[in-house]
Amino acid sequence: MNNTDINAIPKEKFEFANSAGELHDKKLETKPVGFLRDAARRFVKNKASIVGMVIIVLLLLFAVVGPFLSRYDVTYTNGYYKNVYPKVSTNPPVGFWDGASTEEQNAANYYYFLAMEKESGRKAVTKFYEKKTVTTTALNGSVTTETIYKFRLDSYTKLGYKFVDLTEDQYTDLQAYQNRTGRQVVYPMQITTAQGSGKVMYNPNDANYWYKTNLTGANRGEPVLDENGGYIPIYRLTGNDNYDSLRIAGDPGIEDPTAADRYRYAQINQTGYRCRVCFYDYFVYQNGYEPLYILGSNDIGQDLLVCLASGTRLSFVLALGVALINLIIGAIYGAVEGYYGGKVDMVMERIVDVLSGVPFMIVAVLFNMHLQQFVGTIGALLFAFVLTGWIGIASTVRMQFYRFKKQEYVLAARTLGARDRRLIVKHIFPNALGTIITSAALFIPSVIFSESMLSFLGIVRLDDVSSGLVSLGTLLSAGQGAGNLVNYPHLMLFPSLVIALLMISFNLFGNGLRDAFNPNLRGSEG
Repeated sequence: MNNTDINAIPKEKFEFANSAGELHDKKLETKPVGFLRDAARRFVKNKASIVGMVIIVLLLLFAVVGPFLSRYDVTYTNGYYKNVYPKVSTNPPVGFWDGASTEEQNAANYYYFLAMEKESGRKAVTKFYEKKTVTTTALNGSVTTETIYKFRLDSYTKLGYKFVDLTEDQYTDLQAYQNRTGRQVVYPMQITTAQGSGKVMYNPNDANYWYKTNLTGANRGEPVLDENGGYIPIYRLTGNDNYDSLRIAGDPGIEDPTAADRYRYAQINQTGYRCRVCFYDYFVYQNGYEPLYILGSNDIGQDLLVCLASGTRLSFVLALGVALINLIIGAIYGAVEGYYGGKVDMVMERIVDVLSGVPFMIVAVLFNMHLQQFVGTIGALLFAFVLTGWIGIASTVRMQFYRFKKQEYVLAARTLGARDRRLIVKHIFPNALGTIITSAALFIPSVIFSESMLSFLGIVRLDDVSSGLVSLGTLLSAGQGAGNLVNYPHLMLFPSLVIALLMISFNLFGNGLRDAFNPNLRGSEG
């Protein structure tokens, strides 16, 4: 552009950018974004980490609130209601979560469970599917034919009737309860032998045989039916008793009642009664509510829901406690190593080499054998995790300090007179925070897995019922018994599901923290 072109531009086009003659920086319209707020924004963008955090929160709520969803606690056991199936409602049943299982059994067993409803009205057989004939050929060529019934069997009412021993006061209280509520609990005793004819019942020790049965032949154990196809009772009666009422059996019958019904307790020198009760109603009489296990029960009659909540709470407390202790020790140790370097680093690294060569399994076993009697099982396990658990975090911190301590902003701070403590805490450590937090967060599922493995293998015993101590690994170990995986899959399904969710969610959560706190990733996501 020449002078002629400049002169061609009108004078009014030339104006000062700032007529006041002073220039100032414009005031920022937005609020400054701090380190934590920026990290939170980045964390929210990671959807997988959000899902992991939600799962962790839900599991934590389950660990805290879970015991309140059940009437039982960890110390409660019931040998009669062991290995019962999950049930969410007593009336009406909810879908497959009805506390029942599908069975295929012979005629004797089918009528055995069907008879329970005939006497008390409580259904053991909740649904009938089909009746089929099965023919089998033995090695010797003989052919046998058997009728098989397929039906749905309730695991709570299949107990039927039991013999219980009551004192005089207990006997009277139970009688008063029946008269007050109209709920029959005690049923008449059976005749086991007839005068001059021998045995009349298939199994005299089983309180469920209140009907006449075939004692020999191919249909042994099946009921002998009357002309109308009904059961034939074998109650011990006096001749005038109506046992459809609330009368308590125990009146003198055709057998000597002293031998069968009423006897003296030698150990307490007190008159007592042996009664035949419907155990479901007897449980209601004792506890005031019907038996219900939302996630089923284990092999000693503990509520699996409460055990899972207790085991999850133990995993949270142990894992978070170990991670926090290891984070503190590892951060301090690694910071000193990485910042000072030289001989200090060499000596401290040799100590780490010695400790890292000790197998964790050996440490856990030795601590459990010799330290457990002084500090308890949890204390011994905590020491085992902390002895070498901080080494990984210390190595990570050391590496980060070697990476950042030569950066220009550190040299500038040192030039301005910043002390070592300020350089470590204010300038280097925050930049290494993302990797450190990630290491600590990812250490949590490792602790959960290791603790579950040790208790599963029986190396660490975390199944003290009296103290309410239970572990997810112990529940898994108890559920792997012979036939449990086929017959009672819920014993392993729920504990393994909780362990899997804990490990996956903490891994997702740790990855999200890494991406959020690591300054090197800042701005890499849109």
